[in-house]
Amino acid sequence: MAGKLGAMLAMARQNNFARSATVRLATGLAIAAVSACTTGDVFSLQPAVDVGSQTAAVPEAPQYSGMQRLVPSDPYMIQAAYPRMDEPMSSPEQMPASEIDCRNELKRMGVVYTDVQPIHEGQCGIDFPVKVSAIGSVEMKPAATLTCNMAATFAAWTRNELVPAARWRYFSGVRAIHQGSSYSCRNIAGEGVLSEHGKGNALDVMSIELNNGDDIDVRKPGLFAFRTRGFLNNVRADGCQYFNTVLGPGYNYDHRNHFHFDVKNRRSGYRACR
Repeated sequence: MAGKLGAMLAMARQNNFARSATVRLATGLAIAAVSACTTGDVFSLQPAVDVGSQTAAVPEAPQYSGMQRLVPSDPYMIQAAYPRMDEPMSSPEQMPASEIDCRNELKRMGVVYTDVQPIHEGQCGIDFPVKVSAIGSVEMKPAATLTCNMAATFAAWTRNELVPAARWRYFSGVRAIHQGSSYSCRNIAGEGVLSEHGKGNALDVMSIELNNGDDIDVRKPGLFAFRTRGFLNNVRADGCQYFNTVLGPGYNYDHRNHFHFDVKNRRSGYRACR
């Protein structure tokens, strides 16, 4: 009996040893399988596409050797529409504070104007010109190209002196001012000195049109044209309070048919009113 029991225990130990060996073998195979996978494969976020393969969803990016040239579809399109990358457009010149303040004054007085491109021709020109088409309800015919300073001075004179004088003398408002010359690149007649017209600082008035239909020619009036003479005397005298130069009919032959107003800057402060 004791011999049979010992044999059974010996057989049980052999079976347990065999099962343990089997478990150890399975565990070893599992560890070997896990170790065959790299951490790069486990933690990679790339899509599961084989190396070198392509799919319709992920096309290969085209390769460029540099910036491609833009070519217009119309071969006759002007070249200016496609600026060169190595020639940038120049930025507009900054307007000084004095010019900005002057334009604010024009707006305050109801001046209708537009800013135009700088004018530079020889010794003549205007850095920041304005083109005045009306002063309040008073039209400027044709529109006058001037410096902002000259435009503001002329507007102040028109509002404060010309319009009130017309109402007092003719009981009418002013409809339009007909001018013969604003900016013009030229010298003073008979002299080699640049005219103030060449700087945009001058304006020539030929006639003044009233709302009642009267058109006042500034040429020297007739002997019995008392009202017209009085009005033109006001134009000349009041203008001398605003402008540095006022020349009109009676001064010389060149000014027989218009009033010349300008804001010439004289060092002495002298005003020419003739």
